[in-house]
Amino acid sequence: MTLDIRTLAAAPDEFPDWLRAVATGFLRVPDISPEEVTVRRADADLTRTVGAYDDTYGDAHGDAHGEGHGGGRRCVATFRSFPQELTVPGGARVNACAVSNVTVAATHRRRGLLTRMMARELRAAKERGEVLASLTSAEYPIYGRYGFGPAAWCVEYEVETARTGLDPRYSGPADGGRVDLVDGEEVRRVAPELYDRFRAQPHRQGVIERGTSWWRRHTGLDRFDGDGFTPRFHALYRDADGVPQGLAAYTVDDHWEAKLPEETATVLSLFGTTPAAERALWLFLLSMDWVSRVRTGLRAPDDILPLLVPDPRAARIKARSDFLWLRPLDVPAMLEARSYPVTGTLVLDLRDEAGLAGGRYRLEAGPEGAKCV
Repeated sequence: MTLDIRTLAAAPDEFPDWLRAVATGFLRVPDISPEEVTVRRADADLTRTVGAYDDTYGDAHGDAHGEGHGGGRRCVATFRSFPQELTVPGGARVNACAVSNVTVAATHRRRGLLTRMMARELRAAKERGEVLASLTSAEYPIYGRYGFGPAAWCVEYEVETARTGLDPRYSGPADGGRVDLVDGEEVRRVAPELYDRFRAQPHRQGVIERGTSWWRRHTGLDRFDGDGFTPRFHALYRDADGVPQGLAAYTVDDHWEAKLPEETATVLSLFGTTPAAERALWLFLLSMDWVSRVRTGLRAPDDILPLLVPDPRAARIKARSDFLWLRPLDVPAMLEARSYPVTGTLVLDLRDEAGLAGGRYRLEAGPEGAKCV
């Protein structure tokens, strides 16, 4: 059996097969429309889009041409990366290699395909000057062997609205701002600049950028069969001067029990550049008629939500998990980029079996900056 690993740069016509392999790897029926191929192809750098190919697929006799045996060439593993900015403590941004679309077909597991794809991409990322690699892990045990580790955690709250202690007469922000429902077109117009202001804040460490394609998918402009998209509401908070300062996206189920509403609002995204913006959006969601509970989606462990309601116990943690995983590639650049609240010196011994970032480093850091050699 020949298992060839390569990028799609020299074979762009194989991108549809690669997409089908991604769907199969995530246990989704690989029905990929021509429209989906076109949209996803525009968003993919084929020099960073990798496939593993079985040249004797379906051929028990090892005939590479598959003559008489139903054989052929098939993509059996996938890997893609793209450049991404990551906010570090203090508000600076570093260039990361974001890893995505990692799959290995169930028929070809435990043959070292992911190890080979990961090794070549991490080497390439270091050569490109990317400071670290990042990903979200479908399963915890997979990526530690490649030097990744959880760097940011998340929680999900479920809030019983009747237990919050909020005034049932609440009718909107008292600070002169307002919350309005907006459509996807306005979100795509307003949100990118608003989100950039949000992620530039010094205390937003671990926040990653969201490009144009993210907002198109988030608002349903680009949607495909099997992508899990659910139509949603968008609530925009503007301050007293009319400046957008916060945005929330949410869905509401339609469930009544014995002629009484038992509906749940599920937050898909909520961010604000000010505490007032976050407060206005959360109180808007918690005060909607018919909504008995609000599920918050994934939030930072120190999220402000429980402190916004008179009874914080109404916000119960339903899930707690790792979220963002990082892998050092340029240790001095990574440690010098972030801020430090106190002055000190630290010597680090870093063991890296891949030989990409190992060594002994001396970090001298303080509020005025850091130096790592």
